[in-house]
Amino acid sequence: MTDFRFNQKSLNEFLVMKIKSTYISLFILTIAATLFLSFQNPSTEAHFSEIVKVALRDAGNKLLIANSDSTSLILPIEKIDSNKYRITFESQLSIIPDSLVAIVNTSLKAANLPRHYIVEVIRCKTNVVSYSFQIKGKKEQNIIPCIGRNLPTDCYTINILFTGNSSFFTTNKNYILTGIFILFFSLFGFLYGKRYTKNSRIDKNFPYTQIGHYKFYESQNKLIKDTLEIKLSTKECELIKFFSKHQNEIIKRDVLLKEIWEDNGVFVGRSLDTFISKLRKKFKDDASINIVNIHGVGYKLEVH
Repeated sequence: MTDFRFNQKSLNEFLVMKIKSTYISLFILTIAATLFLSFQNPSTEAHFSEIVKVALRDAGNKLLIANSDSTSLILPIEKIDSNKYRITFESQLSIIPDSLVAIVNTSLKAANLPRHYIVEVIRCKTNVVSYSFQIKGKKEQNIIPCIGRNLPTDCYTINILFTGNSSFFTTNKNYILTGIFILFFSLFGFLYGKRYTKNSRIDKNFPYTQIGHYKFYESQNKLIKDTLEIKLSTKECELIKFFSKHQNEIIKRDVLLKEIWEDNGVFVGRSLDTFISKLRKKFKDDASINIVNIHGVGYKLEVH
């Protein structure tokens, strides 16, 4: 029995070390991945404007191709405000709303740009908004009116206003949230492993009494079941100690009262009932343990 317990403890300690090592590795890898993204992703603040201009030029080119125009120019993309840009065309073109929505969405998505924006199609001669739509990131929240009502061939400019934060953290929200989850999971695992190691140390350094699947450490006032650690009050500890010496035996109520309470000058019958109830709750995770009330006699700690 001693050799088996020693080998089991050694195995547990080895597994705990491996688990902690895995979680620490995950923690380090997550930090490294987050730093890599922050320095390598082209949509950081330093390059945001340049990436927007490339994406909008791509969108403009696709609009011209949709008009069977492969020769006229897209004039330089203008930044007209902190988060607002303009596409200007050399030649006239017609605008098909559903094609415009799809083309802008595809070009911005390919560039990994923010998913919150407003697009306005402005007629050059009158400077009036001829068509507009808003994308809010979720399909059910998007506002895309007048699909199927085409704008006739004319001179148009297209303004795109990014309504969300264009920072790295917003653009890469999913990566960041995943990283936070992994960090939390790693921290939880590390602390859980630390607690498990602490329990293993108690098991190794202090004597205990086996009660079902629980280990009772009298000198530590604790019950341990696997990784579950339960602290005991002085009275709870004294009661468990007495019960553990008389497992599966009927103990008279008067004997318990005398042994546990009389020496301390407190002789209250209902206190015993209260503490018995508390012990039942502490042993509730082990179906093989039951503290039975023997009516008119006392109690019995049944361990199967």
